[in-house]
Amino acid sequence: MQQPRLAGRYAKSLIDLAKEKNQLELIYSDIVQLQQLCKQSRDLLNLLRSPIIKADNKLSILKEAILGKLNPLTAAFVQLMVNKGRESALPDITEAFIEQYNHINGIHKVRLTTAAPVSEELKSAITQQLKSANSFDKIDLETRVNESLIGGFQLEFDGKLVDASIARDLRDIKKQ
Repeated sequence: MQQPRLAGRYAKSLIDLAKEKNQLELIYSDIVQLQQLCKQSRDLLNLLRSPIIKADNKLSILKEAILGKLNPLTAAFVQLMVNKGRESALPDITEAFIEQYNHINGIHKVRLTTAAPVSEELKSAITQQLKSANSFDKIDLETRVNESLIGGFQLEFDGKLVDASIARDLRDIKKQ
């Protein structure tokens, strides 16, 4: 995140408004959709971050591309960000919104990195183990493949890293 304080404040405002209007789940799904668009489309990121393109041009492009597909409250929020000149922070705001939403709902974000793809059975077993060991109610498990681990896994959650990879073992042996 380039602007974590700014993103956190706007995300909190949007969450508070969504709660007030009883539309938190709808806004959350829109924000997840926006985050995916920002991650997938480099052109969208360039549009949002471009100081050359005027706000009204950005707004008209966004209206054509995505605003019609969003909940009116989310669309109004995006429009407000453009009008206030804060559209470059939109990817950070979506990330902060999702973090705050997860915190409110007790959802723990867990990242599992392995050297090879993991089966659904293993994902389920890891999720159950984490729930019982850490007394988590809900877990959002994200899996990644990183062949440089050679074998084993890395598990990240709540600012902790459990590194049980062969690459780490080899580094430890090299240090000795």
